[in-house]
Amino acid sequence: MIEAADIREWRTHDVLDSGGRKVGVLESVYVDTATDEPAMATVEVGLPTRHRLVFVPLDGAIVGPGYVRVNYAKSLVKGCPAMGVDNVLPAADEAAIFQHYGLAYQPGAAGERQLARR
Repeated sequence: MIEAADIREWRTHDVLDSGGRKVGVLESVYVDTATDEPAMATVEVGLPTRHRLVFVPLDGAIVGPGYVRVNYAKSLVKGCPAMGVDNVLPAADEAAIFQHYGLAYQPGAAGERQLARR
């Protein structure tokens, strides 16, 4: 298991897909609000003048020297719903990210968000 404190040290490092291809650069880590465990990361992708952030699950991620390797293909990650680099993820958009990866989305009992940025 990757600890939240550990993975924060890897901001600005390369994110590699399951085949070892560079997807982008790690921008931030989001934890599951129910467990406080790292759940997703935002990855900065795109052209130098048109950057955007996409989410990728951290389940099974491997941290190496200067990179984080995720268990998803580059094409799947880049196709994830995106947001601008200066934006905040709207609560209403969380479910679409989980659906994109075929993961169950479980907001809190009172409708609380499942993801929190760390």
